[in-house]
Amino acid sequence: MILSCSHINKAFGTEQILSDVSFHVEDHEKTAVIGINGAGKSTLLKIIVGEMEPDAGEVTLAKGKTLGYLAQQQDLESDHTIYDELMEVKRPIIRMEEEIRRLEREMKHAEGDALEEMLTEYSTLNHTFELENGYAWKSEIIGVLKGLGFEENEFSKEVRTLSGGQKTRVSLGKLLLSRPDIILLDEPTNHLDMASISWLENYLLNYRGAVVIVAHDRYFLNRVVTKVVELESGRSMVYPGNYTAYSEKKALLRSAQRKAWLNQQQEIRHQEEVIAKLKQFNREKSIKRAESREKMLSRIELLDKPAEFNDEMRIHLEPNILSGNDVLTVTDLSKSFDGRPLFQHLDMEIKRGERVAIIGNNGVGKTTILKLINGLLPADSGRIVLGAKVHIGYYDQEHHVLHMEKTVFEEVQEAFPRLTNTQIRNHLAAFLFTGDDVFKRIADLSGGERGRVSLAKLMLSEANFLILDEPTNHLDIMSKEILEEALKNYTGTVLYVSHDRYFINQTATRILELTERVLIPYIGNYDYYLEKKEQMNRLYAAESTREAGAGAAGRDAGGVRSSEDNTGAGGKQDWKLHKEEQAKIRKRQNDLKKIEERIHEREVRDNEINILLGEEEVYTNVERLMELNQEKENLKTELEALYEEWEVLAEDTV
Repeated sequence: MILSCSHINKAFGTEQILSDVSFHVEDHEKTAVIGINGAGKSTLLKIIVGEMEPDAGEVTLAKGKTLGYLAQQQDLESDHTIYDELMEVKRPIIRMEEEIRRLEREMKHAEGDALEEMLTEYSTLNHTFELENGYAWKSEIIGVLKGLGFEENEFSKEVRTLSGGQKTRVSLGKLLLSRPDIILLDEPTNHLDMASISWLENYLLNYRGAVVIVAHDRYFLNRVVTKVVELESGRSMVYPGNYTAYSEKKALLRSAQRKAWLNQQQEIRHQEEVIAKLKQFNREKSIKRAESREKMLSRIELLDKPAEFNDEMRIHLEPNILSGNDVLTVTDLSKSFDGRPLFQHLDMEIKRGERVAIIGNNGVGKTTILKLINGLLPADSGRIVLGAKVHIGYYDQEHHVLHMEKTVFEEVQEAFPRLTNTQIRNHLAAFLFTGDDVFKRIADLSGGERGRVSLAKLMLSEANFLILDEPTNHLDIMSKEILEEALKNYTGTVLYVSHDRYFINQTATRILELTERVLIPYIGNYDYYLEKKEQMNRLYAAESTREAGAGAAGRDAGGVRSSEDNTGAGGKQDWKLHKEEQAKIRKRQNDLKKIEERIHEREVRDNEINILLGEEEVYTNVERLMELNQEKENLKTELEALYEEWEVLAEDTV
């Protein structure tokens, strides 16, 4: 055991945050601390690292072990560059290397005992240097910086000029490089894109020390942790396994608790009815028996009533009218900022009932696409066409659609004037705004509270096309799962940007990856995307290389396009060929997408038939059995042909 928390209690005023919290962490163990917003997770980490004193209880760290802590917010004001700031962590190694070099220089001129002494010191230093991975300290810094999403041209930026998210990444890099025996991380994935989160997962999985993580990223927790500590109503409960194992055990435990409580309540009511009846008889013997039962009833140890989830959001999304089948068509869309192309020639089609996720690294233009569709930004070129009877509901991650000067109540009232005051209050209560909470100014709300206001307005909009920008940001795990269920039951169409891989896995029917200024389509959820990513990236990389080659062919030996190419017949011909090539590429992409859709439809039907063949009413009906077997054979033949067609088209594309 490397860390122990025993009977931790903490209150702020009259509000008890932690009550008798106990758990321990073994060496090399990866532990998650989870709970709803306000459950005391960050408070617990601060108590562990000594930033806050508990009212009662004890934190014990094994002798000689070191702690490293990453808080949610960082306030670095260093004049160092990003690279130099991380290099400070390696300062002892650098000094050791300097000392080794000094000894090497001086040993050239030393003799006798002095030389022997130097050789001994040199050998000891070299051994320690190797154990500390000293020969690789530069590559280690570069690897961590790149893993956390910094480009090499950013290494020279001064830390004090960085955004809050960038400073958090710098602090995380310093913490990882310092390699403490226990790392405590409070929401480490908040400012990372998918590639960086995946890198951090692998880093922590291979980390020699112990890790304690507070996070709402369930995909991350599933991959990294081996134990879950849940904080609920101030108390702790420990579950072995990852997040999925915890979720399943929690559901079983909650069901058992509810059943036991209901059984006890039923038994109490029965005994009370018997006691009342015995007393009604008004006979000495009956009254004694009633008193005996009352004594027995008073000795029962009452079970706590399980939480009924009155503190959960209640989301029900439903469109007021049905849209046409073609919800959105985007053709040849391009956008640049300050002369720098963000993306070019993007095409996209969204059909009714689809739930499409746009994914990609930070800064590639995902949010910009949503803003262009919503008309919040002008496109440089291209067409955006909404289908018949399409009514958009927009969720903005920065909540710019909210009015900071208004109260929560006014925000809803002015957006939906047809609602009565009572209806507004009841609706806001479903999003956990009760009592005087409805009169809080939007400007004074937390990120999570603003998110709930935006979701409340979205639900009232009755839109049939939801466009969501990072909808799970600032939501706790329970709220995310409620939103997931609402979207899965929603009969309209959804287009969203998210870096929450678990959320994408649960809700997406299709993924569009924005990378290298193109959209790569995947017909499936996040797991399907991971399975096909390498294959599709190779395919699109080959197309990009061919495009680049075509562009380079028009340049002279000095790398500058000549005036004849720009203005003469040669330039026009190159432009025409380029446009034709682009059209061919888009056609091949569309053909590939259509074939993948047909394959997906037939694979789904094949699975449905497999399920039907296992049902008694089918396998006992010879006629129906033969009919399904024949359909299955036809599907097999059709799928074989489609697979071959896909391979030929993919090969031709490469």
